[in-house]
Amino acid sequence: MKGYTIAFTNGVFDILHPGHIFSLSAAAKEADYLVVGLNADASVKRLKGDSRPVNNQDARSILLSALVMVDAVVLFEEDTPLELIKALMPDVLVKGGDYTIDQVVGAKEVIENGGKVIINPILEGFSTTAIIEKSRGNS
Repeated sequence: MKGYTIAFTNGVFDILHPGHIFSLSAAAKEADYLVVGLNADASVKRLKGDSRPVNNQDARSILLSALVMVDAVVLFEEDTPLELIKALMPDVLVKGGDYTIDQVVGAKEVIENGGKVIINPILEGFSTTAIIEKSRGNS
């Protein structure tokens, strides 16, 4: 897509909440197209435990794809999206949270390719884990 910029972000996005919308909206502002790397179910289980994901990869993909700010969703099976980032080589790699650039998977590769890395703040007070705990009566 010559002349257009691509931003990439990733995550589990198990139960969509306002924090996800805030993060995805901020990421989408960084480029013409936003590609979201989505952890496949097996990856989520390894990272979050056997009780996760709550919603399977098909359901999570459908919900993310329906969001106006998301242009593409790509599943990845690995624990990190490094291989996906290297294959896509986005113009902008976006991560939410209090990371430093040297902690962001794929940052080195994107920067070496002339791209940039953006760390966006997260919207406090929203967490999938907290939602799950509250639904179990453990608030």
